[in-house]
Amino acid sequence: MAKLIVTADVHGSFGAWMTIKKLLGPYDHLAVAGDLFDTRYGDLKDPDFQPGEIKKDLSELKNPFYYVYGNCDVKSFYPDQKNSLNFDCMGTKILLHHGHNFTTKIPADIQLVIQGHTHIASLKTKDNIIFLNPGSLAVPRNNIYTYGVIENKKVKLINIKTGETLISLTAMTKQ
Repeated sequence: MAKLIVTADVHGSFGAWMTIKKLLGPYDHLAVAGDLFDTRYGDLKDPDFQPGEIKKDLSELKNPFYYVYGNCDVKSFYPDQKNSLNFDCMGTKILLHHGHNFTTKIPADIQLVIQGHTHIASLKTKDNIIFLNPGSLAVPRNNIYTYGVIENKKVKLINIKTGETLISLTAMTKQ
């Protein structure tokens, strides 16, 4: 069965990108809540900083891919994307955005809001909407390397180093 792998704040880390690709099965979807490339501030002296290789890999990615710009992404590097994206994935209505300067009104049918920016994972419910921040597989601010998974109406935060599910919620159906 297909699942949605959720990440954010990769910041051009090719190692983190390769980890994400290994998580993807052939029928899985991928959502990235911004700062995938970090072509604004990235360190060209760091051998792991390879936004061009990530961009090249994306052109060959067969999995459905949802992406929004983050505050460290330069739009001209990967054009024609959005700052905010509403989509339906596996029966769940999702709003994807990076999280900085968020002023969009959440549409009434949204069940799950995904955001990044803080580099700290969180999963909570507010007003019958699940809010997921997958944290970061590249530069977590709390030293816990995490990503999110949505599968069978469950939303989970997973520690990549231990494989442990840190928290899990069941996606709600809007009335």
